[in-house]
Amino acid sequence: QQQLAESGGGLVQPGGSLRLSCAVSGFSVDDYAIGWFRQAPGKEREGVATISSRGASTKYADSVRGRFTISKDNAKNTVYLQMNSMLPEDTGVYLCAVVRLDGVRLPSPNYDVYYWGQGTQVTVSS
Repeated sequence: QQQLAESGGGLVQPGGSLRLSCAVSGFSVDDYAIGWFRQAPGKEREGVATISSRGASTKYADSVRGRFTISKDNAKNTVYLQMNSMLPEDTGVYLCAVVRLDGVRLPSPNYDVYYWGQGTQVTVSS
């Protein structure tokens, strides 16, 4: 079984922080690239950030660059998304996934994903 399980979502005020975790089972995160995606109500799912299997390369959507940080702990087989200075437009369901890296663009949720997690809700509101 190859599974990804997100946790850490919740309600946070604008300017606040959340740390999401993606716990992986059935494979090692040091063997595959992992991406975070999000989907706001009524909007298309979009790539947020990726980290390469070796952790040497990260990529971010323009909308989150400088505020979000993707990282991983190979020993814990877990990938993280640290979200700081959060904005209402960060609201949505956040999902992690095993991805194929394009090299230029963030992965497409339609074409570049091998396995999805179930998602965790993030709400940024006063």
